[in-house]
Parts: sequence; C-alpha cells; structure tokens
Amino acid sequence: MRPSYHLIAVAGLILATAADAQDKSAASAPTAKAAPAIAKNPLFAPSPLPYHMPQFDKIKDSDFVPAFNEAMRVQLAEVKVIADNKQAPTFENTIVALDRSGQMLDRANKTFGNLHSANTDDTIDAIDAKMSPRLAAHSDTIMLNKKLYARVKSLYEQRDKLGLDPESAYLLERYHTDFLRAGAELSAADIVKLKKLNAETARWSSIFQRNVLKEVDASAVVVDTKAELDGMSDSEIAAAADRAKARGLAGKYVITLQNTTGQPVEGELSNRALRQRIYEASVARGSRGGEFDNREAALMM
Repeated sequence: MRPSYHLIAVAGLILATAADAQDKSAASAPTAKAAPAIAKNPLFAPSPLPYHMPQFDKIKDSDFVPAFNEAMRVQLAEVKVIADNKQAPTFENTIVALDRSGQMLDRANKTFGNLHSANTDDTIDAIDAKMSPRLAAHSDTIMLNKKLYARVKSLYEQRDKLGLDPESAYLLERYHTDFLRAGAELSAADIVKLKKLNAETARWSSIFQRNVLKEVDASAVVVDTKAELDGMSDSEIAAAADRAKARGLAGKYVITLQNTTGQPVEGELSNRALRQRIYEASVARGSRGGEFDNREAALMM
C-alpha cells in the first residue's frame, strides 16, 4: 500500500476497500499478526456483507483510534521484514510485498474517511485532528526508510532487465517516484526538517477540512418571510422552515449552503436581493473572520 497521511475519502472507497482486501488476500506477502484484542474491533472483524463492506452499524467512534494504532504497528512490522530481507531484492519480495502491506490500515483509513466526509461530528473531527499527524509520521517512517528505498531503487535501475509486464513495470515506477517525491534521497538533516513540515501540513490540513465543513453550516442564510422564497418548491420551503425550527428560529426559513461557490437554489429564486445574499455568503466562506476562517490554514499548508 502506498502510504497516505490524509484522512480523506472519495466516492466508491468503501467498495474499493473491500475489493482490495479480496484481491490482496490472494497474494503472498510478509504479514505481521495483529494483537488478539483487535480481532474484536468491528473494523477488522470478518464482514458478512457483500464484498466484505464495513458494518457501519457496529462501528463505534471509540473503535477508530485503537484500530489506527494497531494497523500502523502491523504495517511497520511488515515493512521491517521487507527492508531487512537478506535476499537480493526482487519484484515479488519488495514491490509486491510492499504493495500488499498495510491492508488493515487501508481499511481503517478508508472506512474512517467515508464517515469523516459524509457524516462527521465533533468526535470524528477530534479523531481526525489527533490521527492526521500520527499518520503523517507513519508515512514518513516508511517512505523515508533508507534500506527500503535502496531495494526499490535497485529494482528500478535494472527495470529493463526484469521482464516485467506493463502493469508491474508501472507499479515499480510508481513506487520509485513516490519514494523520490517523499524525500527518500534527502540528507539526514533535511529528513528531520521534512518530517516536521509533514506533521504540520497534516495538522493544518485537518484544521482546514474541519473549518470547511463547519463554515458551510455557519454560513447558512436566514430568511424572514415565505414571500422571499418565491420560486422554490413547497417541499423545499417546508424543509427550510424545518431547518429554521431546528435552530430555534421558528417562523423563519434557513437556506443551507452546498460546498460549491455557485448555489443551485440561486437558479430557482425570483428575489434578486436574496440571491445576492446567498451568493455573497457562499463566496465569503472561510474568509469572513471568526472561528472557522481558513486563511491562516491555507497559508500554512
């Protein structure tokens, strides 16, 4: 698994997680045993669902940090076996083994990422803030491992003699590029600096993502009268009234923003002044001061 320290998710990652687990389980690779207690963690327990998809109804917020910590420990043990291998590097014992490592972490990261992206709350945000720097350090431990990189580099330098098929050749090139871009050839002093920068970048990235989500909610537009909502459907108006009531604003209407600059509701509303309010609220997100202002985070990343 090519390490990544950002806890992010995109559409289809749950299915990809399951499919990866099925595909990778068929290949041999040095694997480290997880602690017995972690087997009860629903993130790693066998799933009866199609494609072994995560059982979200059984996963608790408290399951994630132990899962991340154990999964990182297991992957580091797997990587150590690869780096310390006394045999000459081969595509199988280095690249394939490296690509098969970290299956536990991959599953935990993608499962968490989906929740963080689609159904976050203060607890999930706190876990993200806590784990992002740790995952950055974990990634650095692997990608800045000189012994491991030496094996990858050795294979890359003789790639034309290995008889690799196009897919395998690409995988070797991809790993070599990843190690280079991660800083594997930097000096010891520069690596120390890089690790600090990566940890800070991960921390600020977590802050930035949290602020984006919080600011969307905080920037919702409050409308005083139903007449101003001319153009919206009855169901949309009812939903806006319900949102206002949930915020303690009974009798008013709340238009929430989507995470885009242009807001779809602008194309429905007849009231120009309200369209302008919505547009200005949308473009001002993250730069209007207050708790969720993202300008500092953007500069620091």
